[in-house]
Amino acid sequence: MGVGILIALWSLPFLAAAVTAYFLGCFNGAVVVSKYILRDDVRNHGSGNAGLTNFYRTFGGPLTAVVILCDVVKAILALSIGVFLSQYWQPGFGVDAAAPDASYAALLFRYWSGLFCLLGHMFPCMFHFRGGKGILSGGTIAIMIDWRIALVVWGGFLILAVLTRYVSLGSLWAGASFPFATWYCYPDPVIVVLGFLLGGLVVWQHRGNLQRLLRGTESKFSFHHKKTEGQP
Repeated sequence: MGVGILIALWSLPFLAAAVTAYFLGCFNGAVVVSKYILRDDVRNHGSGNAGLTNFYRTFGGPLTAVVILCDVVKAILALSIGVFLSQYWQPGFGVDAAAPDASYAALLFRYWSGLFCLLGHMFPCMFHFRGGKGILSGGTIAIMIDWRIALVVWGGFLILAVLTRYVSLGSLWAGASFPFATWYCYPDPVIVVLGFLLGGLVVWQHRGNLQRLLRGTESKFSFHHKKTEGQP
């Protein structure tokens, strides 16, 4: 069997997981609900971000639950499909190469699929690459990877968001703490790199919020959403 064929077979599960996770991530709940149900694109309001916070501030109402459901379910599907595909990953190039440890392969594909799900959420190709900031989907990914990582990410997020009412501050904690929690739980070089990429994406998407926090101009979260024109 040629080396090219072996490389293709080795990379095929990764490619399939990446493509599937990316396009699942592209199904942005805030954009879909606002653009096709409310007929008023959320990206034309507020911060211009297609995320849960901006959707709630702009529209509020029970459709916020639909946005949450979309972003949670797509992350669950992306990682579940990734774990399924991990069964077909062969790390060696030899015909008789030993199969990888199933738990490590599943963990690797969770991180890999999570990364591409976030890329799809943040940069959806069918919505002109203008998506959300990845907190809800990212938080779901953390839960599906390891409860200890989820505890660090979600615990810090909730404490900071509740005490300061700055959702962005909690979000920055979530993104920054994720790779270090990964490092503590799984000190494997490949897993740690993927963890830093995942967390780094979240922090990068909140760079504008960080600047406003430092300037003292960041908006605090309120349960009273701003009514858009035409709403009762």
